[in-house]
Amino acid sequence: MGVTSLALLVTSVIFTYSILQNDEKQLKEEAATLAEMLSRISAEQVHKEDGVTLNNMIQILEAAHLVTNAHVYKIEENGELSFFASYNRTGRAPVSAMFTRVDELKQPILKNGIWEIINPVIWNSETIGYTYLRATTQSLENSTFEISLGSAIVVLIVLLLSFVLTLRLQRPLTEPIHNLINLVHIVAQKKDYSQRAEKTSIRELDVLARAFNTMLERIQAHNQKQKDAETEYRNLAATLEETVNQRTLALKEANQELIQTLEKLHQFQRQMVENEKMASLGDMVAGVAHEVNTPIGLGVTASTMMLDRLQNIKDDFENKVLKASSLEKFIVEGEENLNIIYRNLNRAAELISSFKQVAVDQSSESARKFKFIKLLDEVLLSLRPRLRSLAHKIDIDCDPTLCIESKAGPINQVLINLIMNSVIHGFENKEEGHIRIAVRLIEDSQLQIMYSDDGVGIPEHIQTRIFDPFVTTKRGQGGSGLGMHLVYNLVTQALNGSITLDTKEGKGVNFTITFPIEVLH
Repeated sequence: MGVTSLALLVTSVIFTYSILQNDEKQLKEEAATLAEMLSRISAEQVHKEDGVTLNNMIQILEAAHLVTNAHVYKIEENGELSFFASYNRTGRAPVSAMFTRVDELKQPILKNGIWEIINPVIWNSETIGYTYLRATTQSLENSTFEISLGSAIVVLIVLLLSFVLTLRLQRPLTEPIHNLINLVHIVAQKKDYSQRAEKTSIRELDVLARAFNTMLERIQAHNQKQKDAETEYRNLAATLEETVNQRTLALKEANQELIQTLEKLHQFQRQMVENEKMASLGDMVAGVAHEVNTPIGLGVTASTMMLDRLQNIKDDFENKVLKASSLEKFIVEGEENLNIIYRNLNRAAELISSFKQVAVDQSSESARKFKFIKLLDEVLLSLRPRLRSLAHKIDIDCDPTLCIESKAGPINQVLINLIMNSVIHGFENKEEGHIRIAVRLIEDSQLQIMYSDDGVGIPEHIQTRIFDPFVTTKRGQGGSGLGMHLVYNLVTQALNGSITLDTKEGKGVNFTITFPIEVLH
């Protein structure tokens, strides 16, 4: 109904508008024709100045229903316009002369339902006057009303027929749809998928009903399968829960065993690290003991010689055979022996002091203030027994005035392990090796130790695992594989720093150690 109403309304409007435009055009053309005719029949009479005849002639305008008034004006010799003849439709009031509107009305003007137009009166190509024609649009308005009324009546009749036809067609179409809608509501509310839609006489609705019935059948079958699957799942869940409990208990037992094994492994690892420390300290003790024996032996020899010389002098003195030359010789030899004893005892004292400081540092985790160059000297002095018989060279690059506060023990152990690794592994088949230790201060709060040697380097297959425990190239030859693991733990945990390795097999190693310190000025 809405589409029909809109279509009829649009068609009626277009149709009415087209007719009115056509009527308006015809009205304009008729008015213009009458004005032109009036100008032509008035030309000769205006030229003859025969106003009476002209008045009689223009009465024929009575036949033109749209004309209400007509004037004929004459141009006098002085150029002024004068009233020459006029026509007024019966029952219409006369209108005043339009002398002042000649130029305005040369083009037709429609205003308030009135057409007005002025045409020139020409005689022998000379304008001798003007005609004024006034027409009404009453006929156009009447025509508009009649057309609009007719269109409205047609539209109403068509709409009435459409409504009656719609009512007759509505029930056969909507009743099956309502039945299908009710069925959908029943299925949605009761979840009863056994319902089925009835067949209809309308082909499209029958296709829809069959499709809906097919959907209900599939949903019903799916629900039945789901119920069967749920029953099966419940049975499986009953047995699965017992199985999961058994597996969980077994996993807990295995996990507990794994935890105990890991704890034992960690304990064993810690014990191995401690053994590595003690082995390193034992090697150093043995070396220092051997080193100390030499000056002490020299001191004992010199003191024994002094005792022998003193006994000879005593015997000569008691026998009163002591000579001045013998006494002078004794004094010279005694002075030499005493110097030997002093130098060797002093050397032994230095060795013991250095070993004591290194041993104390290795067993202590507390920070202390020290000059770094002195710490390096103590480390090298403690390693001198092991390095004395070797031709390896160690270069130190460190500011002698650098004084810091840090943990000396971990630094000692790190340097000793790195040096001994170079000696044992890096210079294994090399008579003369070169080690360089460079110490740099970074931003007044970080110390960087760059350790390098020109040994054989680290094999490629263990470079990424060099800091892991029990990684060694001396497996079965006394190597435990805990040296570098100990170094990594000391740097990262005891010193809160970092260590990086740069090496190529056959090109030596480069370790960069960085850790925070407090600089003393």
